[in-house]
Amino acid sequence: MDDPPPSHGNSRRGVLAIPTSLIAAALVLHYRGGTINTMVLAGLIIALGEVVDDAIIDVENIMRRLRLNRAAGNPQSAFQVVLNASLEVRSAVVYGSIIVALVLLPVFLLEGLSGSFFRPLAFSYVLAILASLFVALTLTPALSLLLLPQATHHQTDAPLVRWLKLRYEKILPRLIQQPKRVIASLVGSIVVALIAFQFLGEEFLPHFKEYDFLMHWVEKPGTSLQAMERITERASQELRAIPGVRNFGSHIGRAEVADEVVGPNFTELWISLDPQVDYEPTVAKIQQVVDGYPGLYRDLLTYLRERIKEVLTGASATLVVRIYGENLDVLREQAEEVRAAIAGIEGVADLKVQPQILVPQVEVHIRPEAAARFGLTPGEVRRAATVLVKGMKVGEFYEEQKVFDVVVWGAPQVRDNVEALRDLMITTPTGGMVPLRDVADIIIAPTPNLITREAASRYTEVTCNVRDRDLGSVARDIEKNVSSVHFERGYHPEFLGEYAAQQASKNRILMLSLLAVIGIFLILYTDFSSLRLALLVLLSLPFALVGGILSVILTGGVLSLGSLVGFVTVLGIAARNTIMLISHYRHLEKEESQTFSMELILRGAQERLAPILMTALAAALALLPIVLGGNRPGHEIEHPMAVVIVGGLISSTVLNLLVMPVLYWKFGATGQKMRS
Repeated sequence: MDDPPPSHGNSRRGVLAIPTSLIAAALVLHYRGGTINTMVLAGLIIALGEVVDDAIIDVENIMRRLRLNRAAGNPQSAFQVVLNASLEVRSAVVYGSIIVALVLLPVFLLEGLSGSFFRPLAFSYVLAILASLFVALTLTPALSLLLLPQATHHQTDAPLVRWLKLRYEKILPRLIQQPKRVIASLVGSIVVALIAFQFLGEEFLPHFKEYDFLMHWVEKPGTSLQAMERITERASQELRAIPGVRNFGSHIGRAEVADEVVGPNFTELWISLDPQVDYEPTVAKIQQVVDGYPGLYRDLLTYLRERIKEVLTGASATLVVRIYGENLDVLREQAEEVRAAIAGIEGVADLKVQPQILVPQVEVHIRPEAAARFGLTPGEVRRAATVLVKGMKVGEFYEEQKVFDVVVWGAPQVRDNVEALRDLMITTPTGGMVPLRDVADIIIAPTPNLITREAASRYTEVTCNVRDRDLGSVARDIEKNVSSVHFERGYHPEFLGEYAAQQASKNRILMLSLLAVIGIFLILYTDFSSLRLALLVLLSLPFALVGGILSVILTGGVLSLGSLVGFVTVLGIAARNTIMLISHYRHLEKEESQTFSMELILRGAQERLAPILMTALAAALALLPIVLGGNRPGHEIEHPMAVVIVGGLISSTVLNLLVMPVLYWKFGATGQKMRS
């Protein structure tokens, strides 16, 4: 007896299990002490499509089996029918869920800032999938047993589903009859998308649209405190005159025990904006004021952006060329050559060489022969001079629960006068006294104001920010131009900053994705027990990414780390739907003894039409507010990711509904084909 057409009229009963899965995931997150932030919510929203699919798969199959059981005169109890129907699709659901978790493995293993941003999303996404799997194994069959046996015996498809099936029945046979064209279109689309992918711009993290801004203004070392106060007061008046600027603050220099030790030539300004203002025009006015102070280094960053740059390189700049070497004069010359090489690159902003000038410093050059005549060693002379000039801690005392250091130090009139330093008396081992001038030369020598080291090697830096162009293009141009600069032997550049971090994260994702692909192949082979089917699914999955690449092109053509995570998510959704479709075809062949034919292909595709569309539609509708909301404050990471996922959902739906049936017809036969 032929199976009656499946019904989707009671699919709404599967919706009862959907909030249960999401609530369970949220409760687990709360129990583990996690906070429900925007990335966690984004993961739950993305998982909504798979959660819907889990419920639909079970309900659809149970409904179909109950109708067949009624048509046969109810030979089995409703409990047995529901149990058998649920077990029929269980392996496909389990394997599909494992594939989704495996695909997100690269996101789990991201390191540094990128891992901190995206790991909560991956965790909540996988947790929701696992919670949905648990609900599908327990609650969905129980609800189906309670509600579905009493449903109306004569079910019909919803009007929209009937309309879609009629159109689908006309389109799919035509495609099946032209497999070569479909395969050529598949391969061509993947090749074009991969070529286009190489020309997309790149960003590490988006420009966060915060309302609190931080500005660093750095004059030449030695600039007086009064001069910096005049500049700061004038900037304060101009910035507070901009509509929407709520407040202004600043500090000049830092104390020696502060987190940063800087002189009075270094000023930090900060302002806050009213959240109701038009963001982009207001920021442009602020930037115009900042640019109106030439002759000093200045930048305009949000607090989060500034923290990211500090964590990545220790410098508040997007791109850093760090030059290593020994001689400071050569380092400065090489840095100036690098600055000149990248000065003309489009998109480079706030370009500067690490400020390093010569400042006066008192130096004591010991004359060993003269010191030896008085029985003094160079170390004794140096220690005595250091105590008198710089001071030395000799003890502590406590008062009112406070600790005070006891320091021996020379008198101010001695420390500030070179002639007085020369007349300092040093005690000899015999108890006599000798002037410092008799055993050492005291001179004032020009000395660099700052010497930085890393791994015992001196270095200087050339830094810049990026404006009006994508990060990847600017960084690649900088690397190209710097490679043409001749470096002396023992000197070499290193490229740091956001682009280096983005490339490291990208390479890590790609490397781990290869491992995930191997795992997916093994799972497919385990499920299908067919090398041909496993390869068929694996080689066709890149088509699901075509829509994501196209959506990136249509929305600016710039890839961020969020976009890459979106591609990974799309791959998991497409793989899951594909394994469900192939498993359904094999179930019809093995369990329902339907021969491999055109009828099998059409029937299996039609029965998966509603679940596939429901999965894609649920996920797309959940992400649509983020996509339509644009790149507004608070959605800087989720927006590019949502754009990629929505575009990928379209191409993955086309893959599963139009391409995979054709490929299965062409390559999926396990025995002799019986063409209808």
